[in-house]
Amino acid sequence: MSDAPSTRPSPTGTTASSAHRKALGLAFAAAVGGFLFGFDSSVINGAVDAIEGQFSLSAAVTGFVVAVALLGCALGAWAGGRLADRQGRTRVMVLGAVLFFVSSVLSAIAFSAWDLAIWRFMAGVGIGIASVIAPAYIAEIAPAAMRGRLGSLQQLAITVGIFAALLSDQVLATSAGGAAEELWLGWEAWRWMFLVCVVPAAVYGILALRMPESPRYLAAKGRDAEARAVLASVLGPDEDVDDRLGQIHRSIAADEQNAELGTLRGSALGLKPIVWVGILLSVFQQFVGINVIFYYSTTLWQAVGFDESQAFTVSTITSVTNVVVTFIAIALVDKVGRRPMLLIGSAGMTVTLALMAIAFTQSTGSGENITLPGAWGVVALVAANLFVVFFGATWGPLVWVLLGEMFPNRIRAAALGVAAAMQWIANFAITMTFPPMLDAFGASIPYFMYAIFAALSFFFVLGKVQETKGKELEDMGEEARTAAA
Repeated sequence: MSDAPSTRPSPTGTTASSAHRKALGLAFAAAVGGFLFGFDSSVINGAVDAIEGQFSLSAAVTGFVVAVALLGCALGAWAGGRLADRQGRTRVMVLGAVLFFVSSVLSAIAFSAWDLAIWRFMAGVGIGIASVIAPAYIAEIAPAAMRGRLGSLQQLAITVGIFAALLSDQVLATSAGGAAEELWLGWEAWRWMFLVCVVPAAVYGILALRMPESPRYLAAKGRDAEARAVLASVLGPDEDVDDRLGQIHRSIAADEQNAELGTLRGSALGLKPIVWVGILLSVFQQFVGINVIFYYSTTLWQAVGFDESQAFTVSTITSVTNVVVTFIAIALVDKVGRRPMLLIGSAGMTVTLALMAIAFTQSTGSGENITLPGAWGVVALVAANLFVVFFGATWGPLVWVLLGEMFPNRIRAAALGVAAAMQWIANFAITMTFPPMLDAFGASIPYFMYAIFAALSFFFVLGKVQETKGKELEDMGEEARTAAA
């Protein structure tokens, strides 16, 4: 078969190119949830000091207000998968958008730390829901040949969201003369930072209302005519819609005949082995310390001798790098495959994290006078950005691709919810432990620890992760049933 897209019309008038454009458009719309994910996780960074001063908070309370959203994300991810199986993917997207919209308004008008923490937790629930539904929906509407590329849009949206939040915070704080200063309508700039979040939330909700439901959810509910219409709109004329719908039904019927396959429960510590693979992929993605780079990069670089302006510049460069390298994954994932790229990423992260740790052992001085002598500052800087390159081109997007496609139909949303919830919990653990480790041991010990996790992730992928490139979702469900037999 030629690699060039066919322009031959199907019986419904759909051509391969128009069908792929439709799939791409739906994937972009679903990935707006990833934008919310990235935007929300970073937007509070520019407001932290102002909030701490406004409400006279201790460092511990400030840390809780920052991190509580991650716990909300874990709850939203866990519940979102189950809700999606009962109510449908698009309805749950709308719910996530509404929660995020409302919490953004309430966060902007917060009058104390405790109510701000409640609204941040609510925002986290909305983001957790979006983090689960986007990869599941994209996997279920994407043709197999381009599923990896479309699934990678989730991570691209996350990185763009992070950058947009940093840029938005900077513009608002600069316009006001500081995050704690009044900007418009007598409101401080930090309140506007939260209020800006209503824009992507509204866009996401409107798009979700206009998106067709997942064909696999529709088929499971007996709505075959609607499922056939959605499949016809995203599959090219070279694929038989009725045959694909039949595959979905056979997969669903097989799961129903084997009731134990329709549940997450299994023989491996209470869960199916495939669910544990998803959980560990999520945990390793966070335990390599990527969010330390994005949440604490300015603090980190200042701690090893960079001045404030240099630290901010380095952080901005790192954020842009993270966006750009995601396009490497989009270009290669459906050609090279998921497993080889993850192995390359693990090896690269291990080396670069180890180099950072070694560089930080060379720091001299104490307090505010710490420096990295000679070329060690350059080594640390280059290694940090190469770490982001390896992560952003492999583990960042590909974990979301795999979580969206590796599970059988009947448990996909629920299993993805559990895996994503563990990702948020792992994120919370890394976020909370880095500052005290930095204070107690300096930067070298945490980065040696992250390097060890990166090395372990290599052997985990080598032994437990199967290649999914080019396979239909129903075929992966069959493999899971065969493995469980």
